Amino acid sequence: MRVLGFGDNIVDRFVDRGIDYPGGNSVNVAVYARRLGVQAAYLGVFGDDDLGRFLRESIAAQNVAMDHCVVRAGESGLSTLRVDDGERVFLGWNGGGVTVREPLRLDPRLVSYVSSFDLVHSSVYSRSESELPRLAASGPLVMFDLSSEDEYRTPSYLDRVCPYADLVLLSCSHLDEAATHALLAEAVDRGAGMALATRGVDGAIARTDRCGVTAPARGSGEGKPLVDTMGCGDAFLAGFAVSLVRAGWSADTPLHEQVIERALRDGADAAYEQCFVEGAFGHGRPVG
Repeated sequence: MRVLGFGDNIVDRFVDRGIDYPGGNSVNVAVYARRLGVQAAYLGVFGDDDLGRFLRESIAAQNVAMDHCVVRAGESGLSTLRVDDGERVFLGWNGGGVTVREPLRLDPRLVSYVSSFDLVHSSVYSRSESELPRLAASGPLVMFDLSSEDEYRTPSYLDRVCPYADLVLLSCSHLDEAATHALLAEAVDRGAGMALATRGVDGAIARTDRCGVTAPARGSGEGKPLVDTMGCGDAFLAGFAVSLVRAGWSADTPLHEQVIERALRDGADAAYEQCFVEGAFGHGRPVG
């Protein structure tokens, strides 16, 4: 099994700790898939500055391949945040730097490379929407993180993404269960093969055109203090998707409720373990 993260990379600067951590939605999913025992790679653009070198070295240390990545002149993406009572608080970002300003376009060579994977992941933070038709036509399952912002939930935006996605993820901690079900149903109606909502301590919901499945969050029975929640949603998605693929998920194969239920449990387990990791996947260094 092979998983590809396509799109964003960024440095997360924790101002309360004075530490930079590597991350990015597309990078994180690749790293978490690798930790689950599958082959993983990342495809995207790095800045040519010191933060870009730091990102490349950190991702390579996770045994995630970067054979087809590109380094461009310009600054790397940088977000600033702090942690309050185990919860991350974003303070700002620089727009993603050259990674987002000059993203990769899928030429025939890269399409051939992408076609060697079983699953490709991207997100709203990657500015990859124009590439989704090529991703969908190249063969792998496609999943896309729609995040939590209202601008990515308009009918026009969903129509750009959902017809080309086998799975979309929506962060719905701020919505009640009825509103979450309605949003997932809309995503499926607009073409997504499956829609997944993470709802923090309220668990998660997955929906296809055939069924809806709800699962609780995993509780912290040991009482260990959380380190922070950075990457928990990405870890849930990786655990969920890897579980589905291992169970035989394909674009042409309807999934039984029991398979989805198991995948939700696996996603919750992955998210729980992520709560005790500093940053997205460790590898922090003092702010220079």
